[in-house]
Amino acid sequence: MNDLLTEVLEAHGGTKRWARLTTATATLVSDGELFAAKGLPQDLQPRRMTVSLHEEHASVCPFGAPEQRSDFTPGRIAIERTDGTVVAERLNPRQAFTGHTLETPWDPLDRAYFNGYALWTYLTTPFFAVMNGMGVEEAEPWDESPTERWRCLRVTFPDDIASHSTVQDFYFGDDRLLRRHDYHVDIAGGFAAAQYVYDFEEADGIRFPTKRRAHLRRADGRPDHDHLLISIDLSDVHYF
Repeated sequence: MNDLLTEVLEAHGGTKRWARLTTATATLVSDGELFAAKGLPQDLQPRRMTVSLHEEHASVCPFGAPEQRSDFTPGRIAIERTDGTVVAERLNPRQAFTGHTLETPWDPLDRAYFNGYALWTYLTTPFFAVMNGMGVEEAEPWDESPTERWRCLRVTFPDDIASHSTVQDFYFGDDRLLRRHDYHVDIAGGFAAAQYVYDFEEADGIRFPTKRRAHLRRADGRPDHDHLLISIDLSDVHYF
């Protein structure tokens, strides 16, 4: 474990605390141009997200109807009724995105898969970096402004973890809290995104950002503020 990663983990709550926890829950409200481009405009209804912390499993409720929820793992995505009855499911869901571009429409299972892996990633950042198979190295820092330089951890995800892209960059301020998250959205043509995070809070010993704003990332690395792809607001977060 390199020194920067050690400092980052400690700033977000520490590995000893994380090891005693198994689950996170959060209320989320999401919006943005991506969902409209996919033919699934997002409403602003609050939803409850639940993720497992030490394995990749996530669910959001309601999903598509008041008595429905999603159920995500890397190898399966499903929409279920709250009594467990399966409404729709897809095995090996990543394969369904072959040939997709930014404009390719999504069906509800596509959306549920994206939501599952994305929120799992966000609610476990940066602690997933110490899971088996993760590659972590310090990369070039980012100059956000003439007076603000953020250090970077580049994470290479193993094949058995679903996420935006295999290689992702995470930028941290002098306090070692997350400031920005860069990735490519491989399931939508591999476009480049820069996601800024704001308004940290603490719940159950873990520090996390409550607001995320993802923009298209230009060739120079700067965000295109004319295009807000995704906005996510979190509240009532608990780790237990």
